[in-house]
Amino acid sequence: EVQLQASGGGLVQAGGSLRLSCAASGFTLDSYAIGWFRQAPGKEREGVSCISGIDGTRYYTDSVKGRFTISSDHDKNTVYLQMNSLKPEDSAVYYCKARNTFGSDFWGQGTQVTVSS
Repeated sequence: EVQLQASGGGLVQAGGSLRLSCAASGFTLDSYAIGWFRQAPGKEREGVSCISGIDGTRYYTDSVKGRFTISSDHDKNTVYLQMNSLKPEDSAVYYCKARNTFGSDFWGQGTQVTVSS
């Protein structure tokens, strides 16, 4: 069974850092793309960053470029999102999602990130 466990959220002051983890089980990262999404109250869920398990290609939405870094540890079967220089507008529930080569999506539960000004 494909499962994703997101963790690492919390409360941080503006300018601070957090590292989110997305631990995968039931599959290996090699053939999946893992993405981080976020949803703030009253807003639609948006894609933040993703990484290909096949070739390591990374994507970032414009608002986080230069501040967030996505990485993967295939030995630990975990994807990380290092978030630096956090802003209040980064506050949201963050979710990770796995997509396999057939286009099937699997979501993990969210982890709350709150950035105080």
